[in-house]
Amino acid sequence: MGAAKDFAIKDLAKSRRGLYHQLAEKSGAPALYETVALPATMIAIATDGFGPPEVLKPEARPLPQLGDGEVLIRVEAAGVNRPDVVQRKGGYPPPPGAPDIPGLECAGTVVAVGPDCRRFRPGDAVCALVAGGGYAEYCLAPEPQVLPVPGGLSMIEAAALPETFFTVWSNVFDRAKLQPGESFLVHGGTSGIGTTAIQLASAFGARVFATAGSAEKCAACKDLGADVAINYRDEDFVARVKAETDRRGVDVILDMVGGSYTPRNIDVLAFDGRLAQIAFMGGAKIEADFTKLMTKRLTWIGATLRARSIADKGAIAVALEARVWPLIAEGRIKPLVFKTFPLAEAAKAHALMETSEHIGKIVLTNA
Repeated sequence: MGAAKDFAIKDLAKSRRGLYHQLAEKSGAPALYETVALPATMIAIATDGFGPPEVLKPEARPLPQLGDGEVLIRVEAAGVNRPDVVQRKGGYPPPPGAPDIPGLECAGTVVAVGPDCRRFRPGDAVCALVAGGGYAEYCLAPEPQVLPVPGGLSMIEAAALPETFFTVWSNVFDRAKLQPGESFLVHGGTSGIGTTAIQLASAFGARVFATAGSAEKCAACKDLGADVAINYRDEDFVARVKAETDRRGVDVILDMVGGSYTPRNIDVLAFDGRLAQIAFMGGAKIEADFTKLMTKRLTWIGATLRARSIADKGAIAVALEARVWPLIAEGRIKPLVFKTFPLAEAAKAHALMETSEHIGKIVLTNA
């Protein structure tokens, strides 16, 4: 791994969560320091140009340089997400300043903190949302985007949380304002986003509809809490939703398809309904009749998460920890992990994701 360099960091042997240092800071007692050796290099996944999964290859990289307000995490697991696949193909470039290493989420142990970090300390078990860099042995994260691992979860499960939970909470609850007693439809119910959305919407009192592409996947949606699961290969979701709602339609839709689904989504929304658009796997351009959008007083929301400010993402993190993390700790909500791969086999993980056979999340692990 190359020559080691030393970092002076606070010793958290006395506490996994930094309690010793919290008490020390309150009492005025000095914090303990020790010199911990970190490697000069790490293994990370690089892309050899754009293309098929095989362009993903492990290589040695310098350890990321810690900056103000940043946390350095020794990564134990990293989630694989659809945007990673799009980035690999050249369709979703990292925002300015983000690493070229793929990976939008990770879980592991804090090994160092930069100036202005106030909450986390070395030794803390955390998961984090990042703008890139998760597919590596070490990853930097802005402290506001870092959350403690919920009680009862493994690092692999924790790595499956940030990207989908930040996305669903922001779009379904913050922006589309789904309320208890309302009805909610998510397309792609067995994707990482879908499995998260079903559980959250159900936990917060909505009637949940989900679409999926097989009887097995529909059964999985119902097991997760969907009231109605629709096999889109056999059944028109518009007709089924209208039949189930006395033709009223649903209040909120979370859509990753776009394309031909868009006019159908508009058709199946109830009056004052909200459509949250977070991807367009079925096409970015459509022809739509805006008459229904206007006469039904609909709201059409579009958003991406990656390029939003640290402050925005930090606000989502605060809401998640207050509203959702307790439900995870109680076992009422749980990330669904379909399969894990060693970090060096990131190409195999992407190949699996492109089949769309998975139910839940795919996760990379470091030995």
